[in-house]
This record gives sequence, structure tokens and C-alpha cells, in this order.
Amino acid sequence: MASSLFAPFQSLCNPVFARLYAAQTTSLLGDALTWVGLALLAFELGGNDSAQILAFALTLRVTAFVLLSPLAGVLADRLNRKTILVVADVVRMGVIALLPFVTEVWQVYTLMFVVNAFTAFFTPTFQAVIPAVTTDEEFPQAISLSGATYELLGVLGPGLAGAVAAFMGARNIFFLDAATFLISAALVLTLPGRLQSPEAEAAQAKPGAEVPRVTLKTLLEGTRRLWTDGLMRYALLLELVAAVSGALILVNTVGYVKGQLGLDTTHYGWAMSAFGVGATVAALLTGVLDKRLARPTFVLIGALLTSLAVLPANRAGLYPLLALWLVAGAGQNWVNLTTQTIIAEQTPEEFQGRVYGAHFAWSHLWWAFAYPLAGFLGTRFATGSFLYGGLVALALLAGTWLLRRRSPAVPAAAAAPEIPATT
Repeated sequence: MASSLFAPFQSLCNPVFARLYAAQTTSLLGDALTWVGLALLAFELGGNDSAQILAFALTLRVTAFVLLSPLAGVLADRLNRKTILVVADVVRMGVIALLPFVTEVWQVYTLMFVVNAFTAFFTPTFQAVIPAVTTDEEFPQAISLSGATYELLGVLGPGLAGAVAAFMGARNIFFLDAATFLISAALVLTLPGRLQSPEAEAAQAKPGAEVPRVTLKTLLEGTRRLWTDGLMRYALLLELVAAVSGALILVNTVGYVKGQLGLDTTHYGWAMSAFGVGATVAALLTGVLDKRLARPTFVLIGALLTSLAVLPANRAGLYPLLALWLVAGAGQNWVNLTTQTIIAEQTPEEFQGRVYGAHFAWSHLWWAFAYPLAGFLGTRFATGSFLYGGLVALALLAGTWLLRRRSPAVPAAAAAPEIPATT
């Protein structure tokens, strides 16, 4: 088991991915600093209205992702991906560095929308680069390590950021935050080559060739491929299932632990840490289990685990709840990471930017549906919110499984062009 958990670190033997991974880790630390600093800044500016300020900022975050990710995917297939990553980091650095000087709430909203607009360009491009700089054997390990780091920093990052904020002050934390994006940009600049897609390389090889215009058809190309490929459509719909159960946990755990169980904030932190730890361990195991299970089965197991885990939560004490959230976190991660792998295998390299961009938009649209559902259930049916929400997730899962059974067989992924080891 121990060797399996450390297997993803073998992907760091690829020096190009190692630098890309370092850039991602630094950027994720910046994200943790951003949201802790934002919460403190919102309280400073809004007092009792801080929750409303944060809620609207999160809404702007999702809106930026849904609107701009498809465009980001198109550009990732046509332009130098290294340039996109560096520009996104540098702009985010500049915007974050302005946050210590804001005095009005509208300024917070404006700056946070811009930050997330460029995150919408960074993330799909980063996802499209990973399969381009790893071999077919390295990719599952690389995506496992990337996902595990994302989950682990989701657990540890806020605590670390809170300690830094206590030492530096709520506003000064943003200067350190800005520095993390500068470091990430510098690391990306050290990557070899131009990290271009085959489409961009072909266009560059023709002197004077006109860059194709961005049209509605090209913006929707990623979405079309997502929904017409049976396996990718299946995984995307199972991400909706995972979003429903995940939103229930993120929205309603605090009310259940502190309201119904009568416990304190420390115990709430334990519950959310269990969710994050489950996801982290699952990410580390993904590279091993991925070789033993067919991907449609793997993503189905993940969706089933996270849906079943929330069902009995309204009747669970603290320690059973911790166990349930460990399982739920594992299921969430297996759905999300397996979907990224499926996209890499089912999509020709020249279209991967567009498909990852469309996926980033759709997956966040699922959460835009799941969050209000979880809030409604937690408000109207507090004593049964997890049960009812889990039943909704299982109903969606059953519908997705039946749709998959009725769909024609999906061509083998091996038909896709071979992914080069380096660019």
C-alpha cells in the first residue's frame, strides 16, 4: 500500500512535468492565500454582510469560468500555451497586488472577476499541457500527483494561509499571494519548447498564414466533442452526480456539525479535513487502480461511493461522519481525475485545449446548479438534507447509467494520435 501511495511521485522523473508541477503547486498556494485574504478583507469592508460579499464573489468566479473557459480552450489549441500560462500568471499577480489598496466592495468584485477570468485561461491550458509533456505511461501518475496536490492544499492551504495572515496582516497577505503567481510564471518560462498544439505548429510552419478567426462554431467545438463522444458524455454526467453530493457536503456540513450535533468549529474542521484527506489518498491511489479497472467502471464507482456516503449522514455522529466523508472525498476525486484521463485519451491532441476548456465550463456549471440545490435542502429540510440530496444524486446516477447502456459502443481510445513525451 505504501509503495502504491508513492507511485505518482515517479512522474517527477520527467523534468518537464516536474517544473510544470512546481508551477501548479506554487499557483495553488496563491489560491489559498487569495481566498483566506478575501474572507478577511470582506469582513473588514462588510462586517456582518461579509458572507453576502463572499457568496457574490464565488458567483462571479463560476460565471467567469463558464463564460470564458471555452474561449480559453480555443486559444490553447491555436497559440503558444507557455505564453498563455505566463500571461495568466502575470496578470493575476498584478491584480492581486491591487487588493491591499481597495476601499470599496465593488472594487473587490471587479478585481476578483478579473483574477478568475485569467484563471479560466490558466487551468484548461495547464490541463491540456500535461498529456503533451508526459508519455502514455507517465500521464496517469502525473494526473494523480497533480490531483493529490490540489486536494492536499485544499485541506492544508487555508490553515497555512490563516497563519500567514495572522503574522503579516489581512491586507499584506496579498503581496505574498502576488509573489506566488510571479514564481509560477518564472517556472513556466523554464519549460522547453513552445508547448504548442499540432494545429498551432502547422499554422506557424506556413509563413504569412492567416490565423483562423474565433467563431461561434470554434467556441462550441469542445462542447460538441464532449457531448457527442459517448464515454466523455458519460463521465461528464457523472461529474454532475459528484457535484450534487459534493455541494451537500460543502454547504450543509457546518450546519449539521454545529447546529444538529452541537459541536464546535474544531469538529467542523475535522469533518472537512476528512473529506479532503479522502480525496488526497484517493488521488495517490488513482494511478495504481487505474490500471486494474476499466475507466467507465472506475468513474462509476467514484460517483456511486460519493452518493452513497451522504445518504446516512443525517443520522451519523461525529466519528461515523468522518468515515463517511473520507469515502465521499475518495469518490469525488475518482470521478474528477478519471474524467480528465478520459478526455486526454478520447481527444486528438489538436483539440484537447478546446475540450478541456469546455469541460472546465460545464463542470463548474454543474456546481452552479448543485450549490443552490444543497442550500435549498439544507434550509427547508435540515434534518434530511443529506438523505434527500443523496437520493437526487443516485437518481441522476441511475439515469446516466441507463443512458450509457442504451448508447452505442464507443470506439477505442487507441485510435487517437500518440501523445509525444516532450514538446
